[in-house]
Amino acid sequence: MTTPHRTIFTLSGVAWLCLGSASALAASPQEERWDMLRDMYFSGRAVEDAGPLLSLEAPKRANDAAVVPIRIVTAPGNGVEVTAVHLIVDENPVPMAATFRFPHGDSPQAIDTRLRVNAYTNITAVAETGDGRLLRTTQFVKASGGCSAPALKNAQLAVARMGKMKLNLPDSIVAGKPLTAQLLISHPNYTGMQYDQLNYYFIPAHYVKTVSIRYNGTPVLDMQSDISLSEDPSIHFSLVPEEQGTLDVTAEDSNGRVFQESWPIRANSGS
Repeated sequence: MTTPHRTIFTLSGVAWLCLGSASALAASPQEERWDMLRDMYFSGRAVEDAGPLLSLEAPKRANDAAVVPIRIVTAPGNGVEVTAVHLIVDENPVPMAATFRFPHGDSPQAIDTRLRVNAYTNITAVAETGDGRLLRTTQFVKASGGCSAPALKNAQLAVARMGKMKLNLPDSIVAGKPLTAQLLISHPNYTGMQYDQLNYYFIPAHYVKTVSIRYNGTPVLDMQSDISLSEDPSIHFSLVPEEQGTLDVTAEDSNGRVFQESWPIRANSGS
């Protein structure tokens, strides 16, 4: 009389195991989101794990969701060049935050910038190599509300200073030795999700769209960006100076305004 009971128990156990296996095989929400983004931005292309060729640094929990520091480092080698890096905030309304293009893909590059993060999310960096491969690395960041956070400057001051640039260089500059420079661009980088504190209407999106950096006429870095860059965009980038040279920057925003600035750079001979 106990056999039917044992049979029912066994079938229930099999059903439970099957359900458990299906749950284990189901993709996480982060991976489901990435699958959608991969199809959106890299349709039909394989995306591999980056390994040591690309690293991404971000805080696990951001102090300010509107100003989240990000660092990207490329480490090309063994004949592999890294010609571009795409920076994606997976859960942001416009996920593609920026694309950085390097004219010297065979040299290591380090880029630091600041992002708005709208919700707990993976931040993804995807490197493109000279032979067309795509290499991915991610970092999960706990932050929310960065895309709707109000601007730090009032609107009048933001307009008065819009497009002004500043270049920060190290105290010691040696010709032929790589240095890290910081470019600051004064711009509100409105996302379209912020309220005007006076009339309570949404402020239209208005952000830095492209940045082109040249040294003695030779490309150093080109950036395309969208609403996910923080107010007053900051970009740290690598440069190898000569004894005398000029750094030229041209930026254009989403309203078609073009801003330009130049700085002379003098370096010690190092001899």
